[in-house]
Amino acid sequence: MGILAWILLGLLAGIIAKMLMPGNDPGGIIITILIGIAGGLLGGWLGKVIFGVDSIDGFFELSTWIAAIVGALILLIVFRLFRRAAR
Repeated sequence: MGILAWILLGLLAGIIAKMLMPGNDPGGIIITILIGIAGGLLGGWLGKVIFGVDSIDGFFELSTWIAAIVGALILLIVFRLFRRAAR
C-alpha cells in the first residue's frame, strides 16, 4: 500500500478505535491519525509474529482493517496510561 493509503487507513482506524474507546484524550485529530497509522503497523506486525499470517494484505482486505483497529486500540490504551501517569 502507498503512503496515502496508510494515512487514510490510519485515520479511519484511529477514528474507529476512538469510537470503541471514547474518552477525553488530548491531541485531537492529529494524534488520532498518528495512533491509527502506528496501530496499523503494530497490528500487522503482531499478526505476523503471533499468528504467522500476513495481516496487511491490501486496503480493502478485512484482515488489514482488523489488524489496524486492534493495533490502534492497543496504542490508545498505552497512550492513555502514559498520559494518566504523567499527570
